[in-house]
Amino acid sequence: MTSATASGLLAQLNAGAVTSEEIVRGYLDRAERLKRLNAFVHLDAEGVLDQARAVDSRRRAGQPVGALAGLPVAIKDVLCVEGELTTCGSRMLKTFRPPYDATSIVRLRAADAVLFGKTNMDEYAMGSSTETSAFGPTLNPWDEGCIPGGSSGGSAVAVAADCAPLALGTDTGGSIRQPASLCGVVGLKPTYGRVSRYGLIAYASSLDQIGPFAHDVTDAALLLKAIAGHDPLDSTSVDRPVPDYLASLDTPPPSLRVGIVPEFLGAGLDPEVDAAVREAIRVFEAAGATVKEVALPHSKYGVPAYYLVAPAECSSNLARYDGTIYGHRAADFSPKYPGEKDIAPLVLMMMASRAEGFGAEVKRRIMLGTFALSAGYADQFYNQALKVRRLIKNDFDAAFAEVDVVLSPTSPTPAFKLGEKTSDPIAMYLSDIFTITANLAGIPGLSIPCGLTKSGLPIGLQLLGPAFSEETLLRTARVFERATDWHTKRPGLK
Repeated sequence: MTSATASGLLAQLNAGAVTSEEIVRGYLDRAERLKRLNAFVHLDAEGVLDQARAVDSRRRAGQPVGALAGLPVAIKDVLCVEGELTTCGSRMLKTFRPPYDATSIVRLRAADAVLFGKTNMDEYAMGSSTETSAFGPTLNPWDEGCIPGGSSGGSAVAVAADCAPLALGTDTGGSIRQPASLCGVVGLKPTYGRVSRYGLIAYASSLDQIGPFAHDVTDAALLLKAIAGHDPLDSTSVDRPVPDYLASLDTPPPSLRVGIVPEFLGAGLDPEVDAAVREAIRVFEAAGATVKEVALPHSKYGVPAYYLVAPAECSSNLARYDGTIYGHRAADFSPKYPGEKDIAPLVLMMMASRAEGFGAEVKRRIMLGTFALSAGYADQFYNQALKVRRLIKNDFDAAFAEVDVVLSPTSPTPAFKLGEKTSDPIAMYLSDIFTITANLAGIPGLSIPCGLTKSGLPIGLQLLGPAFSEETLLRTARVFERATDWHTKRPGLK
């Protein structure tokens, strides 16, 4: 049962062939057997079963139920769930229980989904490997000596390892698409403003977006439909109708035009990734798509621009965690170094709390952002990065005047070994070289499985489209799925 797709399970539920409680018990058992992967940081079995029984009771009574009724959905631990531990993978919030639900959680409840635990993540969503979590790294189910990608590694692994049929993640610079690629599942970053960010604990507010993980594009469309839409509680949420993504999913886009960027292929790309992406291009050509080259000349500046904009926003957003109102407070903040005796006790407490509560990567990004915003440097760094961001958006606008989607690798390499890049931040940051620009431009991006390496590691294909083109991206990905079987592959864990 746990190897079924979400839509397959939903059909069985609606036919009365299985109960939500039976499904949930199956996933709970599997999650317990695969606990070593460290995909979940909090999973309340009894609470999950209570949710399932409530849905089953309503079904038996003939009452109307929601679009996801009885389906387990794992939740990245950066989304507020009322009364449940929400830690962001950090010591700073290790005891935090929000008094409210994020809007995406409200919508899952309205769809009668079963909230299936909180998944592991890079601390405050800052990382590309899920190694910076205060709860330890998550392991890739295809090779447990490898990273699963990040920062939504726990959600990607929960789906890839069949510990949940669906999961929510967040994507600030590739944090849904990159782990989806490295774990062999589908991951979708919606257009900025398509899904409400209310109740999402912010990393970089102009970049963060919530989206689905699933085994195939049908399931991704199902989950996106449930969480998308305008929300007055989020000032950046766009008041625009949400299409029925499932209704048109099996209808290929008319006269599909696929754009490729020559610089994204060849030199610097892992040879097996390069070969898999080139084969994907041939699949689209065989399906009748027109493939043409497009130019994204400013994409090469995406990584440096991102690592000024995102840390600057991180520096501002994380200033609230100082030990005074909520979050970790240091027990001992007495002066320890010469000169500290003249610092006010309140300030010493804040300094000690932040030093203890934040991990090394979070501290690095706070310092980068604070420096980029500091007097005398903001014009030289932050404001220049904003100008580059605009140029990147202009490049995409010009490209989408010629093509419907832009195709590229999702990640330049398959999953790398645990610890391989932790001492080299720049190498780690370059893992997101193909995903970052979509966040800077605010456009949607989708990663789908497109191959396996000789050693059995997944390879992902990225499709990017204009703002609010999720329907086109899903239909385009479905064209590829119908011609291949990569989305059906599983790591085969017992």
